[in-house]
Amino acid sequence: MTSTSPLDLDGSSTSEPCVQLESLSRHYELGSEVVRALDAVDLTIRYGEHVAIVGPSGSGKSTLLQILGCIDAPTAGCYRLDGEDVSGLSENHLAGVRNRRIGFVFQSFHLLAKATACRNVELPLVYAGMRASERRERALAALEQVGLADRSRHRPDQLSGGQRQRVAIARALVSRPALLLADEPTGNLDSTTGAEVLDLFDSLRSPERALVMVTHDSALARRAQRVVALRNGKLEYDGDPDRCPEGLLHA
Repeated sequence: MTSTSPLDLDGSSTSEPCVQLESLSRHYELGSEVVRALDAVDLTIRYGEHVAIVGPSGSGKSTLLQILGCIDAPTAGCYRLDGEDVSGLSENHLAGVRNRRIGFVFQSFHLLAKATACRNVELPLVYAGMRASERRERALAALEQVGLADRSRHRPDQLSGGQRQRVAIARALVSRPALLLADEPTGNLDSTTGAEVLDLFDSLRSPERALVMVTHDSALARRAQRVVALRNGKLEYDGDPDRCPEGLLHA
């Protein structure tokens, strides 16, 4: 595997890790066959980093994203998020971790059709038990952050695809997560709108969180500070996007 040291936003070495994976594996049993979706992966992602995860279909990208998002649990190894080992937590505890520390942005937006943009953004705070007045204040601030303060009362069907994705990004940011995960965030957008959303992601880089994006788009991957490439469940490359072998970026 080829690798380089993680860098912060100005190119210098960072200090605190947001994500630490140590010999992390996820195996599935299909009858008599064992599928090694992830096989002894070691990975550190630090606060302030923007990391793209790439690899061919079946390489383990989706499994890795699910484990990073505490949706799935590893078969073996350790996952530390924000310094806490979350590998063996119960489902109830994992739900709390997801709500407090992780923000998700999906390709298909996953917005409530009959709820306003503001109400959609508030949802994670509703689950957290936050007071209504504080929820609304936080949601409006998140919408302003993504340039949609004037669309807070609009429903998803009154918004363009790019605007719906911005609402989804605001919802992911509203809980002030340590880790922001994006799964093919421009997959349902035209090229112009997709570029605008990527510009937004660039503007949202912060030393207080890490951004991890799964993509099959080499142009999108090259906009990250760092590329992590998987193949057959193993980490094959970890480093500068410009030095990543073309066969991995275009897999």
